[in-house]
Amino acid sequence: MTTSPSEPDDARPPRLRPALDVWTWKEIAHLLSNLPTTIVGFVYSVVLVSVGAGLSVTVIGLPLLALGIQGARGLGMAERARARVLIGVHVEEPGAMARTRREKGFFPWLWSGLGDRVGWRTLLYSFIRLPWGVVTFAVTLVGFFTFWPVLPYVTRALTNADRAMVRALLAPSDELERRIAELESDRGVVVDTAAADLRRIERDLHDGAQARLVALAMDLGLAKEKLTDDPQAAARMVDEAHGEVKVALQELRDLARGIHPAVLTDRGLDAALSSIASRCTVPVTVGVELPGRPAQAIEGIAYFTVSELLQNVSKHSRARSAAVDVWREGDRLMLRVRDDGTGGARTEGGTGLAGLTERLGAVDGVLVVESPEGGPTTVTAELPWRDGAAG
Repeated sequence: MTTSPSEPDDARPPRLRPALDVWTWKEIAHLLSNLPTTIVGFVYSVVLVSVGAGLSVTVIGLPLLALGIQGARGLGMAERARARVLIGVHVEEPGAMARTRREKGFFPWLWSGLGDRVGWRTLLYSFIRLPWGVVTFAVTLVGFFTFWPVLPYVTRALTNADRAMVRALLAPSDELERRIAELESDRGVVVDTAAADLRRIERDLHDGAQARLVALAMDLGLAKEKLTDDPQAAARMVDEAHGEVKVALQELRDLARGIHPAVLTDRGLDAALSSIASRCTVPVTVGVELPGRPAQAIEGIAYFTVSELLQNVSKHSRARSAAVDVWREGDRLMLRVRDDGTGGARTEGGTGLAGLTERLGAVDGVLVVESPEGGPTTVTAELPWRDGAAG
């Protein structure tokens, strides 16, 4: 179970003293507030389950139960806040349910709501806590009048049991749940990136090759009309159109290279990265040591990552030389781009490196930038390794 650095989960209460200090008063307040809060949770869970199960044979039964299970998350949030303030238990908030499931239709939302493990655990917590709330309230209240000298020790024992229940039932269940939440967040980055790439391709086609081909068609039409009346003028127009065709073909090749370069598909990362390096404005050495080819998706991401990093070197680094190294380390594909420029590269502030960090994070990758003022700059990227298809 992970926690924020400012709220360590393993922080223990201070050593007990017979006097009723601030910490003991907070524990007493927690134990006395157990009864009203557990009554609310118990009534909510019993009414929800009984009504939802009883009406499950009707149209509204299961949707009502799904809404109630999701509403139980609010009870869990309130209990975590109470435990955090009064007894110092800091547990991570479980991941929120993905809203995109509702957009896909009623039944996917219904099944995800009925299967929400966070909501069910909160209902279980609320149900089993009623006897405990009665006991803690009674023992603490009686302790003020009968055994107050040892009340701090009693309250510590009771609140330790509360701490254990909060950690067991109200914390994220396991690493898988947190991983799901991360992937749901990363999915939005992938969708936005894909949409931006499609808009870029559409814009490049519309403003570049498409406009040039339209002009080419008009020129050839004019040349056709002049073919009989002025053959020399028609020949000049055809010659100009031939030059336009070459330019349009080059633009289409550049656009195709931006989508997925043929050299990457045919010859792999080594040749593709060497091709990128040859177009960089500074000399670049390329070293690729891989036992085989990774999956096409990973290979493509690695290619475009190095391509963008080398573009940054050309535009911003003022470097005299750069180096690209690619190797495999365990189940990770490692990329490193170094230059001897002026440094100062940052991933904050909406820069290209920030966007690259988000893209790599969406596929379980990592980007680390070391760029002190004055240089040099070293950017290391990690991607998950998946073997590519043989042959």
